[in-house]
Amino acid sequence: MSDFQINLSRRQLFTRRNVIDTPALPWVKAAQFTDMCTQCGECIKHCPTHIIQPSDGGFPRVDFQQGECTFCYQCADACPEPLFLPKTEPAWQAKAVIEDSCLAKQNVDCRSCGDSCEPFAISFKLAVGRVAQPQIDINSCIGCGACVSVCPTSAITIKNTFQESTHVTE
Repeated sequence: MSDFQINLSRRQLFTRRNVIDTPALPWVKAAQFTDMCTQCGECIKHCPTHIIQPSDGGFPRVDFQQGECTFCYQCADACPEPLFLPKTEPAWQAKAVIEDSCLAKQNVDCRSCGDSCEPFAISFKLAVGRVAQPQIDINSCIGCGACVSVCPTSAITIKNTFQESTHVTE
């Protein structure tokens, strides 16, 4: 491993995309990712849902606009480098976030995200004088991204819930 590490926050300075707080790949060791990834593309070739796409600098990244992650572990199995945690570990600490551009928040009835959410983490709370409002049960959300591509206003994103250096105890 080299002494030089890429500062991803500085690389994002002149881009319009904000991918710093979104997950790169499931089970990936984020701290060593840019140093150890050879950009061979094996993870991209083996992703059955085709959500792993080349990103900034040729590094692979999950693009939830293409579909959802099924957590099949094929990306990790195909990788020739020791970049991934064991499948027994959590895939990532990423959860869905609904922004203000959501149609329901604009008082337009839309439940496409809830219909696509297999773990039923998105429910709709009835409101007086308004359409039902979406709510995410963070404990049920697995960060699969099924809700992202079906949103007509791109109001849903999958974001990391904490930095890797933070320890969460229960």
